[in-house]
Order: sequence, then C-alpha cells, then structure tokens
Amino acid sequence: MVEKDNIGSAASGRNGGQLTPGLARWEATDMIANLSIDEAKRLWRFSSIEAIEMINDIATRYSLDLDIRHGHITAAVHSGHMNSLIESADARRHLGDDKIKIVGAYELDQYIKSQIYHGATIDDLGGQIHPLALLRTLIYGAVENGASIYEFTKALDIQQTPSCAIITTEEGIITAKKGVVVAVHNTTFQFLSGVTGTTVPFYTYVGVTPPLRIDIKTLLPTDMAVYDTQFQIDYYRAVRSNRLLFGGQGTGTSWSPKKINDYLLERIGTVFPQLGQTELEYSWSGISDFTLNGATDCRKIGDNIPTYLVHGWSGHGVAQTVRIGKAISDDIMGENDDFSMLTRIEHMNIPLGRQLSPMAIPLVKAAVGISNTVNPSKLVSF
Repeated sequence: MVEKDNIGSAASGRNGGQLTPGLARWEATDMIANLSIDEAKRLWRFSSIEAIEMINDIATRYSLDLDIRHGHITAAVHSGHMNSLIESADARRHLGDDKIKIVGAYELDQYIKSQIYHGATIDDLGGQIHPLALLRTLIYGAVENGASIYEFTKALDIQQTPSCAIITTEEGIITAKKGVVVAVHNTTFQFLSGVTGTTVPFYTYVGVTPPLRIDIKTLLPTDMAVYDTQFQIDYYRAVRSNRLLFGGQGTGTSWSPKKINDYLLERIGTVFPQLGQTELEYSWSGISDFTLNGATDCRKIGDNIPTYLVHGWSGHGVAQTVRIGKAISDDIMGENDDFSMLTRIEHMNIPLGRQLSPMAIPLVKAAVGISNTVNPSKLVSF
C-alpha cells in the first residue's frame, strides 16, 4: 500500500466523523427513483445497514475504543423542508429500514437545544465515530495480516500487461498480480483513461472548540450528531472533553484561517446563542468532491488485473468506504458481485468541471440563494 502523504492526513483521517446511511448523497428516494425495487433494497442495505454494522463488528471484535455513538439527526431549517424529510423517511421504510422517525419542533427540543429548527428525522442507524481511530485500526489490521505501508510515495501511472499491473511511483515500481485499488479522492480522475472527470472538487471546513464553559449535554442532551437542511449544511457533534466539533460550507477555493474561524464561529453563535462568546481551539480545511447525481462513482477497469477506482463521496463516505473496501476485496476473490452493482450506476462526465469549480460553485450558490428567496420551502442541500 502506498500513500502520497502520511496516513490519515487527508479526508480519511480529518473528516467530521459522522456515520450516515446512503451511497454518498444518493439516499433511499434516489435509489427508488433510479432502480428496481429489489435493486434499491439491496443497495440501500449495502450502503447503510451493512456499512454501519461492519464498523460496529470491527470495534466489537477487537474491543476497540473508536468513540462510536449511535443516533443521527437531520434538522429542518425551514418548515417546508419537513416534507422532504418525511418523504425520505417513508422511502427508507419502503426499502425495509425502520430505524428512522419524524419529530416536530417541540419534540426536537429533547435532542437539540436550539430554536432555529422546525423538526427533524431521528436516525437510529446513523451515528458518529473518531475517524482517525477507525483508519488507524484498519491500517493496523492490514499490517498484522501481511500488508506493507509506504508513506510519502505518490503513484504516478498505472499500466496494464497481460500478466500484471505496473504502478510507477516517485520511489520505484510496484507489480500487482491480483488487482489495484486507487483511492486518492479528488485526484482519482487522473487514472481514468478517456474520462476528463465525473466530479467537481470543493473545500470544506471543520473546527473544534476548547472545553465549553457549560455542559455540552445542555446543547445536545442525547449526544447525537446533527446536520441540517441548509444548502450549505451545518454539521456538528459533541466530542471528548466537553468540546463541540462544528463544520460546513463548500467553496471553490480555499479560505484563509481567519475566514474559516469567522464563518464557523458565526454559525455556532447562530445555532447556539446561549453559548455566548466562544472560540475555536483547532480548525482545518480539506478538499472533497461531488458527482452530479450525488452517488459515489465506482469503476472497475481491466479484466485480468483489474483496477478499482472510487471517488465522489460528497462528504458522506465514512461508513461506506469500509463497506466498499470489502466489496472490492470480495470482487478480487470472486465471492460476489457487490462491486459490479455499484459500477452500474451511471455518471455524467463534466468537461472542465474541475478547472471551473472556483467560478462554478459561487455561481451555483448564488442561483440557489435566489431560488431560496423565491421558494424557501424547497429543500436543496449540498
């Protein structure tokens, strides 16, 4: 295994740690709209129930402390957004998932002490985790089972031959005889022959407060992670030592540290004004990427020595990366066709999508802002 930086330095180790069901932003309603009911049920179970059960099983089997907590809230910032949340919950039940319920504003007060929401879905399947602890666990398990890890070793090119795949790196040549997995997130497109890219990159931001002056349970009594229904969502959760982790936004260019802090502190103050003046102890940014249809783009290239490429997580990939990793392993061993199921989802090529994202994202945000002014009840979430 080669890593161009150090393990966990990018999205896999520095994300918000929220476990959410679905295939990136492809949720139950999308699956029902695009697949047969049997295919939708299978994909939903794969990308939600199986994905999160697998993480729970890993933690239990090896008695690991991964800070796993169950329960996730999607909070409506407009009363009209409740219609979409009800439709989403109904779709999940239609696919055999009964782990979700709808609450109104009064009942939501038992979960979030904020006055800006009009109701929510309470998802007992989702939850939260320490993402770097999960990653280190998986790396440790790989090494214990014979894998070798080479950090600061960037893959430059992959060539197929009848008997092997040859990976050229900055440090040397690797010969693969079973398969190659490319998981370099926003630069996976570089290894897609004939495809200019099916994703658009964006920057997102996260911060963590110092230990709060008040008990964080007075803000989040049930300790559930939250994200909301804004176009540019807020997401937050309680973390160790009475701290609040808070993240959000999606921009075409990277913000300065001051702008990141100013934005996150403004949002924290809007959601929890009872906190008064607060600050951030840490804040950071990173690049994610999204597909136009919202689903993760999974590809398999070559037959003898296949190359597997997965990208377009849209910031919703903590649980699904683990499950899709197993699907790739199963495919290499010929055990099932789970990965083939994922490759059948069609994705649109985006000419110049990556180059134009610094301009396109602000234009889209402005257009959505105008649309929200005209029709604020319409849910458009990013």
